[in-house]
This record gives sequence, structure tokens and C-alpha cells, in this order.
Amino acid sequence: MERLLIRAQEVAYRVSLLVCGHRQDAEDVMQDALLKTYQYVSRIEDPSAFRTWLYRTVRNACLMKRRRRVDEPARYTSIEEGGATKDGEPRPVEIEDRSRAADQQLIDAWIGDRLRRALSVLPRTYRAIVVLREIEGLSTREVAAITGISEANVKTRLHRARALLRQQLGDV
Repeated sequence: MERLLIRAQEVAYRVSLLVCGHRQDAEDVMQDALLKTYQYVSRIEDPSAFRTWLYRTVRNACLMKRRRRVDEPARYTSIEEGGATKDGEPRPVEIEDRSRAADQQLIDAWIGDRLRRALSVLPRTYRAIVVLREIEGLSTREVAAITGISEANVKTRLHRARALLRQQLGDV
């Protein structure tokens, strides 16, 4: 059970940071999700149903948090966020990976930054679909269950989101 809660914490933070966009909001959402998970964990029978339930819980908590916030974040921060600059803006942590060449690390960082910026300008409805489907690797059926829309609508939104991302990433 402890491993399940640790994994739930990792998933909740990662998804909430990408969907909510603020570290503080992500931490609040993660805590809410963990509390609900702890209360729900004794009733788990189907691991795949739990996974869908967890993503839905995190998504809904992000939406509720966003409704309470008046301002939409201008940009979204990296998952590996650490500390803040003098003006309060988040600062990503640079973690050295010695298994890859330095030039590949620079290319990966550049691509990751461009992708984060492109994701940040997507409408919220598209952003959530992309995060769940493409980054978290959930199936169309799971995303539909989490978001409460039809599978056809998930596919349509994903198609539109990909087109917007291509447009954003094509504008160098």
C-alpha cells in the first residue's frame, strides 16, 4: 500500500504541475489527491480503475483550483522545478546526465523548453487531453473516462491540439 501511495503522489504531482501550471497549486492538488487516495485505497479492486480514478481526481482538483484563481498563468514550469528566482519565478533544476553527450543534452533541453512553451499556450481543454494522452500515455478510453467526454471528442480535441502544437513548434 505504501508503494501505491508513493506512486500516486508522483503521478498526482506530475500531472497537476502540467495541468495547473503553478508549483504551489500542484502541491495543493497533490495533497488533496493523496488524502482522497488514502481514503479510497481500501476499496480498490481493479488497478486500472484506480489509475483512471486517480487521474480524474487530479484533473478535477486542478479545475477546482483554477476556478478559485482569477489569473491564468502566463507560462507553465518544468516538472523538475526547483527554487525560485529573485522575482519569484520558478527555476528549473539542471540535472546532469553523464550517459549522453553534451550536445544531445542541449538539444533535449531546447526541445523540452519549446514543447513546454507550446503546451502553455494551448487552451486548457486541449492541454489536459495532450498531457493525459501523449505525456502520461493513457488510452483514449481512459482519457474519455477521466475528462467525462466521449472517445470521439477526445480524438477530435487531440487532433486539434496536435495541429496547434505543430503550428506553435513550426514557428521558430
